[in-house]
Amino acid sequence: MSEDFYEVLGVSRDASDDEIKQAYREKASKYHPDVSDEPDAEEKFKKIKKAKEILTDEEKRQAYDQMGHDRFEEAEKRGGFDEGRGGGPGGPGGFGGFGGGNGGASGGFEDIFEQFFGGGSGGMSGQGGGNRPRQGRNLRTSMEIDLEDAYHGVSKEFTVTRPEKCSDCNGEGHPPDASVDTCPECGGAGEVRQVQQTPFGRVQQRSTCPRCNGEGEVADQTCRTCGGDGVDQNEVTLTVEVPAGVETGQTLRMDGEGAPGENRGPPGDLLIDIEVRDHEDFERDGADLHYDQPISFPQAVFGDSIEVPTLDGKKQLEIPDGTQSGERFRLKGQGMPKLRSRRSGHLFVTVQVVTPDSLNEEQKDALEQFAEAGGEEVDVSEGFFEKIKNSF
Repeated sequence: MSEDFYEVLGVSRDASDDEIKQAYREKASKYHPDVSDEPDAEEKFKKIKKAKEILTDEEKRQAYDQMGHDRFEEAEKRGGFDEGRGGGPGGPGGFGGFGGGNGGASGGFEDIFEQFFGGGSGGMSGQGGGNRPRQGRNLRTSMEIDLEDAYHGVSKEFTVTRPEKCSDCNGEGHPPDASVDTCPECGGAGEVRQVQQTPFGRVQQRSTCPRCNGEGEVADQTCRTCGGDGVDQNEVTLTVEVPAGVETGQTLRMDGEGAPGENRGPPGDLLIDIEVRDHEDFERDGADLHYDQPISFPQAVFGDSIEVPTLDGKKQLEIPDGTQSGERFRLKGQGMPKLRSRRSGHLFVTVQVVTPDSLNEEQKDALEQFAEAGGEEVDVSEGFFEKIKNSF
């Protein structure tokens, strides 16, 4: 049994891409044939490079984890990894030749068909990635903003660590003075072809050249800064325009701010997951806002015109006479802006009648007369005020 790729790099099976690349750089700087005196350095370096290539490719890593090392290596030797179709071994949606049809029986017609033709997709030959330009992968980060920022919209500056072209080698993976030649294995095509004899005839498979990694060229030196990867992790400061009305869970996209492309391909995008912090006064429900407004007993009885806060300054709210505690009023259009719309939600104000904690003698007399006028016999000295509070 050959050595597991995770063991080759010395990382755990749940290691991130950054951890895998960091482990690769450390191992490459130790075992690269140009710098290492160990007799088997070249062989170890090849294993290290291959482990990194497999484990940093999302689809290949998924296939590797599901199939195990030996079965993965066997499938790869048979040309079962078809990058051009974007799938694992045997094309989209399957691992050709391993499991699947006929109740899991091996050697059946369907297994053979999937192994060589990509799960019945009709293609007679794979489409290798070659040295064609490939877009970089998308990156993802998160950002917290205040409710006020979500209301008005804001230009937000933030810092993110992302892979960028290595400044020492300009993303080439080798020093500027290195000797660069056409890859002898693929002849500069960036892909290799294998012809296999199957029960259905001769089948040609194409895959990315393992020696030049699809670049079509090989150098006699490797950049020590990036370990030949062509990229390095750098911290950058960016500015994103956060639109008014954005909500928690929504994602902003910054075009071209992701990982650099391969073979002069365009960079990926940066995705920013938004989280809006809770507000101390307002509760948000989509585009609507909710606010609790205390009012006095006389205001509830006789009505009043009061000021209530909004995210756009104070607004007038008319309280009609006879308002009950817990009654809700709407201020139209005073909620949150709606994305891609000129309309806004509403502000719903729930009034709460507040009973004062203490009364002076004049207030007590007035309330006692009020109670008597309503036919109530109360003793202010023995808890009338508590009864008034409990009535609400």
